[in-house]
Amino acid sequence: MPAQSSLALKKTADMAPAGAAEQPPARVLPIMGIPVHDLDWSQALLMLEEKLVSSDTFTHIAFLNANNANVMARDPDYRDVLGRSLVLPDGIGVDIAAHFLNGGRFTANLNGTDFVPAALSFITRPLRVGLLGATSEVLQAAAMNFRKHTPWHEFFEISDGYFDRADPALILKRIETARIDLLLVAMGTPLQEKWVDKHLSANHARVVISVGALLDFVSGRVARAPGWVRQMRSEWLYRLWLEPSRLWRRYVLGIPVFLAHVLHHRLRVPRQPQA
Repeated sequence: MPAQSSLALKKTADMAPAGAAEQPPARVLPIMGIPVHDLDWSQALLMLEEKLVSSDTFTHIAFLNANNANVMARDPDYRDVLGRSLVLPDGIGVDIAAHFLNGGRFTANLNGTDFVPAALSFITRPLRVGLLGATSEVLQAAAMNFRKHTPWHEFFEISDGYFDRADPALILKRIETARIDLLLVAMGTPLQEKWVDKHLSANHARVVISVGALLDFVSGRVARAPGWVRQMRSEWLYRLWLEPSRLWRRYVLGIPVFLAHVLHHRLRVPRQPQA
């Protein structure tokens, strides 16, 4: 997990004038009725760091991409959860939608697979980081690689994702006992977002991030696309090439469905002017 870009951002932030740490309110671009924060990388990393310092607040960070938007369109409960979360943009699909719906694109692609490792590199204050989800093997391997990547943080393997969802008391107690600053929940959309929204509060962590397949990538079980592919914001094509039988429905069918949802929303709701 190279962290060159995050280290450069850290250097830029450190060069900011004293007293300029407080960030202006973030611009928001609504996507199909859900406010999505438009931040550059430096703003996003500083925002997360500030929320992790706050002792009396609780923030649930989620991501919106084309697939999640399709889920949201047919799942009103998931839509409500996103409305109560701090949502960041993930992928070229929501970027295109932002231009079509709001007349402006997102400043940065803040997908969780890049954002979380970059944030852990950027934040030098030691954190207690909990990991919840995936399989036991993936969870252990991800924790090991996180420790190598950012050894100044403590990582706690709370549980794999196959615990008893009907009775989460033991898991909640583990989280509370570990005194977590940042909890990464990897149980897939929309389950992870709904579970966080229903069960977690400031008693469990300052910040919880719903991270989807992040632990699969960090563990090495699933390969990332080459850097040049990611720069073109086409990692979805690489993943489709690697796992066509599993992902063809999400991308080959899902992208046209997403564009249809965006068009339908645009016809019903006037374009939002840029701030």
